[in-house]
Amino acid sequence: MLDAIIRGARVVDGTGYPWFRADVGVLGDTIVGIGDLSGLEAAHEVDAAGRVLAPGFIDIHTHSDLPLLVDGTGQSHLRQGVTTSVVGNCGNSAAPLEGEAVEYQRARIAAEHPNLDWPGGPRRMAEYLDALEEGGVSGNVLALVGHGTLRASAMGFERGAPDRRQLDKMKGLLREGMEAGAVGLSTGLIYAPGSYSETEEIVELARVVREYGGIYATHIRGENDTLFDAVAEAIRVGEEAGVPVQIAHLKAMGRHMWGSSERLLAEIEAARARGVDVTADQYPYEASATGLGAYLPGWAHEGGTPALLERLADPGARDRMRRDILEGSGDWISVYRGVGWERTMITRCQDPSLEGRTVAELAEERGVDPFDYAFDLLLENAANVGGVYFTIGDEDLETIMANPLVMVGSDSGVSAVEGPLARGKPHPRGFGTFARVLGRYVRERGVLRLEEAVRKMTSMPAARLGLWDRGILREGARADMVLFDPKTVGDRATYTDPFAYPAGVHAVFVNGRETVGDHCHLGVRAGRILRHGTAGV
Repeated sequence: MLDAIIRGARVVDGTGYPWFRADVGVLGDTIVGIGDLSGLEAAHEVDAAGRVLAPGFIDIHTHSDLPLLVDGTGQSHLRQGVTTSVVGNCGNSAAPLEGEAVEYQRARIAAEHPNLDWPGGPRRMAEYLDALEEGGVSGNVLALVGHGTLRASAMGFERGAPDRRQLDKMKGLLREGMEAGAVGLSTGLIYAPGSYSETEEIVELARVVREYGGIYATHIRGENDTLFDAVAEAIRVGEEAGVPVQIAHLKAMGRHMWGSSERLLAEIEAARARGVDVTADQYPYEASATGLGAYLPGWAHEGGTPALLERLADPGARDRMRRDILEGSGDWISVYRGVGWERTMITRCQDPSLEGRTVAELAEERGVDPFDYAFDLLLENAANVGGVYFTIGDEDLETIMANPLVMVGSDSGVSAVEGPLARGKPHPRGFGTFARVLGRYVRERGVLRLEEAVRKMTSMPAARLGLWDRGILREGARADMVLFDPKTVGDRATYTDPFAYPAGVHAVFVNGRETVGDHCHLGVRAGRILRHGTAGV
């Protein structure tokens, strides 16, 4: 007898090939049969008539490092059908931590996850992965090592190139992380201290990743005016270091950049034509999200948060910040350009009444200049303010989505409709990314075929991550699966009401165990920590 049979499903197997009707049988954590299984019985049977069965979705770009320590069920992602998540993106990972990185992490936890028991660890990548494993997770997890975390550990928030000792420290911590099971290196090149690095430093670190067969995942150095130079830098790192490149949340940011997507994709395709292994991911929304501090020039962050707060209190420094935000500084261009305060919405701060409202609206209500209002808000909140920025054009979004080199990634941390993670007004992508692609862009707008959309969520990221036994429905593969109704699947989360699970996702299996059923989390924590380079990954 099998453990489970899903009967009569429209199987979309993850390869991009057309769907077919079949039963799927599971024994333990493995798919053992696909076809007519009418002669077999199972302890648990699911009637899938009228529904699609696909491989569990793989979210290649998340920020769930700390949220999963708070709540390992990861429901906002799991209930979309996400069965595997990659943490440690944009240069910021939970480990390894030394020096100033420890205090930065401590302050971040105090502001964002005050109920997380921080004292005592974890500070090494192996300890972090062990902590996730011991706490139990409902989905599978892989980790990247963050370049910003390495830099803060080795040299704090110091501007300039590392000396040989500092670079060797970073390389040593990166090797330690890779040996613990990390899948690669990530950068966040608009964020201090990663923004202080030169390309040569990143190439040196990426060469360490190559030794372990890992990848280089990058939030590039600019997504507006410097977009093409930033993409060229990412390609250069892959070319010189000999590593696969994953460009995060590909977009043309700001109204003045709309219409750039075709040229952008052509640059990536040209790099592949000459042998550089470069792909990208994207979330299906017109707004991006990050800390409000990302509007500030790099020099303002030098020395870390205490120094930043001193500058925010200094009228002369404020004037310089305002000027640089408006005009740029050297090759730095603020994310403010092409957005403006009227399209910048506060999502997280100490005063919940401000969340869900724009900086322009709040400043006008108080009769103050919006720049001064933003600076004051950062100062009052110890620089920990979240924001959503409406920056992306619909035409570019759909052009990028349709390209076969672009997969789906949420760029979000896991959350839940209730409990300690239900705070602020996070970007709705955390609750809706995968369901939104299937509902809005497959069923309603026809941007993608269903089979191609599923490929972008499954076998494509699986191949990028070296997960050869996941991301596809075939005999012998791990039984990570999602069952959804193609007629009703869709996102329900909005910018002002983000805490809403999607519609149309009926069941989710992780390593053969039903974890979501009848739209409910079943209390199962069958997820695994997938350590790169070890058996079974």
